[in-house]
Amino acid sequence: MSDVAINPATHPFNATLTPPGSKSITNRALVLAALAAGKSTLTNVLFADDTRIMLEALESLGFEIESSESEHTVSIAGRAGTIPASSAKLFCGNSGTTIRFLTALCALGAGEFILDGVARMRQRPIGDLVDMLKHLGVRTRYIEQPGFPPIAVHADHLPGGLLRAGAAQSSQFLSAILMVSPYARHELSVDLAEPQTSWPYVAMTMLIMDSFGITPELIRDPVTQEPRHIIIPQGRYNGQSFAIEPDATNASYLLAAAAIHPGSKLILPGLGRHSIQGDVGFADVLRRMGAAATVENNSITITGPAELQGIDVDLSPMPDTAQTLAVVALFAQGRTTIRGLATLRVKETDRLTAVKNELTKLGAQVSIEGDDLQIDAPLKLRSAEIATYDDHRMAMSFALAATKSPGIIIKDSECVNKTYPNYFDDLRKILNAT
Repeated sequence: MSDVAINPATHPFNATLTPPGSKSITNRALVLAALAAGKSTLTNVLFADDTRIMLEALESLGFEIESSESEHTVSIAGRAGTIPASSAKLFCGNSGTTIRFLTALCALGAGEFILDGVARMRQRPIGDLVDMLKHLGVRTRYIEQPGFPPIAVHADHLPGGLLRAGAAQSSQFLSAILMVSPYARHELSVDLAEPQTSWPYVAMTMLIMDSFGITPELIRDPVTQEPRHIIIPQGRYNGQSFAIEPDATNASYLLAAAAIHPGSKLILPGLGRHSIQGDVGFADVLRRMGAAATVENNSITITGPAELQGIDVDLSPMPDTAQTLAVVALFAQGRTTIRGLATLRVKETDRLTAVKNELTKLGAQVSIEGDDLQIDAPLKLRSAEIATYDDHRMAMSFALAATKSPGIIIKDSECVNKTYPNYFDDLRKILNAT
């Protein structure tokens, strides 16, 4: 894999740029289109490692798919809640959404389905999802280590019923259950026993389900307004045309680039107040640090201030932006404390440890206290080779430091292919825009 060096910006930039389609929405929409009755056409589809893995797995399950990478479109002939194949071995790479969503999807079938991935995937827990499925009457089997892939699903359609959901290690577990539940033999009712991990992603799942014709009923606590109960009506999704938003998490790197360069401005069309992705809230985090931020219905504008200030912020609702903020903290006055990062330990790598290691190389003082990260910026960044741990978000976030200081090399840069293959080209475009 190749290494990347980025020439630091020599002047403030003024750019307009939108990242590709959302990975999170793409993989959810692919599953719902496969479950729908009739043909669906998805536009602005992200074609990257994670979504290609999902597409290949759906084809292995027997779904008929037509795709055009040049036009960013995918058409799927939905099978109204049935799984065409009676058995399959599904390779999920290191795509968490793929293995979690398809484990639940396979429960709708009839036969044995085996799901596996790369070595790191075998270290990423799936036990919470398996336990949920078992409570709903689904037979599963761990092939090697209990609680982790590879896993076999012995499917005889999905019984359904009542489920009690605690604070799982990933919101994707609950999202996986919700998406397949309209086809269960009995109506699914979910008691949310504790505050849910990364709730905005669950909310996004339910909004996409609604777009495909199934409207979840969400009941909130009358006092706290916390989500307490979800009921998914039985029914079927309808095939349709569905446009995928730009990726809000990947947009965070572009917005952060403007924030750390005084006088620079980035306009990002396609995301704004009407977005269904919780990570658009990162613009407000940058505003708290001193950046000028304008969030309109369908666009976000960030202008870099003369000076950024460190903040104390809970990012548990949008943990995938934590690495972006950690690098922005290198250019802020005072300490930055990022809280609520428990889920970072079970991502593509242990992101808490990885971030501490690489920030320390650059001269920052970093400590991990429980699930919180504390960062004190150095007076001057050191030159360093940044290890990326085969984690796309490590590469994309630490590339921001290279736009400010010379001698920072991003190792093994191809890991960005997981969600944003053209990231480094787009980053250079905005740095050179006038």
